[in-house]
Amino acid sequence: MGTIAVVTDSNSGITQNEAKELGIQVIPMPFYINGELYYEDITLSQEEFYERLAEDADISTSQPAPADVMELWEELLESYDEVIHIPMSSGLSSSCETAMALAQEFDGKVHVIDNQRISVTQRQSVLDAIEMASRGLSAAQIEETLMRERLEASIYITVDTLKYLKKGGRVTPAAAALGTVLNIKPVLQIQGEKLDSFAKVRGWKAAKKTMLEAMEKDMNGRFAGKKVHLEAAYTCSDEEAQAWKSEIEKKFPGYEIQLDRLSLSVACHIGSGAMAVACSRVIE
Repeated sequence: MGTIAVVTDSNSGITQNEAKELGIQVIPMPFYINGELYYEDITLSQEEFYERLAEDADISTSQPAPADVMELWEELLESYDEVIHIPMSSGLSSSCETAMALAQEFDGKVHVIDNQRISVTQRQSVLDAIEMASRGLSAAQIEETLMRERLEASIYITVDTLKYLKKGGRVTPAAAALGTVLNIKPVLQIQGEKLDSFAKVRGWKAAKKTMLEAMEKDMNGRFAGKKVHLEAAYTCSDEEAQAWKSEIEKKFPGYEIQLDRLSLSVACHIGSGAMAVACSRVIE
């Protein structure tokens, strides 16, 4: 059985240090801040990003340079037989489609998996790929499994401010102004490739309750009788995140909750102070 290298991008929330421990490669996502190029977790830390966000700097996302991606694959194929590449969902970034086009130059040795994941659910796909490779599954078998499971995940997110949703055109200025006055907290969902509106409630208490109930409904409905990984993600403070994790553990006792910061590509569109709960089906 051939050897397989696993590659993802920093949208997975996997840091460069964690990547070394896992034996994988993480491509840093590029950002332009006031026209200057930065790379997530390389020349741009989470703390620096939120500082610049608070300063109202002009921040825009980009995608990895095709030449850099191809160079990484070429280097890996000197030591490995095939590459499994798991980027963020094609519905949220064009970097996936770019990678799929580039892979055509590698005679089937590079498998780009568009399994509609982002953040903690994308991270789980990477961990699943590592585990399957360690059991001797072929790259084609890993690709087939991850694609079969691509919609078997769910994320609910609540934002602290409507400022960035307004900036991105997801809410109108009038709705944002009214929502701020009324303390409206939108609950967003990612099920598949899109970030969609799920509910609008007043205050954080109601928002967290809505997310937990939505997750419970998914687990008792879509995932009934199936094992799931339960995850939490955040752009709030570490203390608030730990408190949120405790709330999830109380609601779903017996689960080991994976807690991660949301990737900067997501944070760009929702700002600081956000919380999320997610699940992904365990691959049997």
